[in-house]
Amino acid sequence: MIIEKLRELGYEYEPAPLKHRSFHAAVRSGSLVFSSGQLPMYGDLRFKGRVGDDIDLESAQKAAEICAFNCLRAIGAAVDIESIRRVVKVFGMVNVADGFDDTPSVINGATDFLNDVFGADNTHARSAVGMSLPNNWAVEVELVAECDI
Repeated sequence: MIIEKLRELGYEYEPAPLKHRSFHAAVRSGSLVFSSGQLPMYGDLRFKGRVGDDIDLESAQKAAEICAFNCLRAIGAAVDIESIRRVVKVFGMVNVADGFDDTPSVINGATDFLNDVFGADNTHARSAVGMSLPNNWAVEVELVAECDI
């Protein structure tokens, strides 16, 4: 059902590689699975730059959506993606230009996407912070999901 919903939303699902250099894309602890921070890249799309300067709000929201999709791919590397019961927590990081402070609106891109996948009644806790991100990526997102294990 999750894979089908992702397809309806325009995403072709394939689990991410689990091992990435010296860490994992996701780690399970009990019924919780924690994703590593995921970046806004899908197909030929890449979102780099500072939000509020190089990247507008709408593009930053799309970047956050793609990050959330990549978090699901990472979690799907650690457990069967169909075992996800709900997303418990979203942590969004936004590469902000001087004076840009609307990070919650950027991370709404991830929240809205996840609500589309899992249902608005199954929403999550969330943080959205502004900072300077490595390699000038526009957004980075981490998820914690509760799974049927």
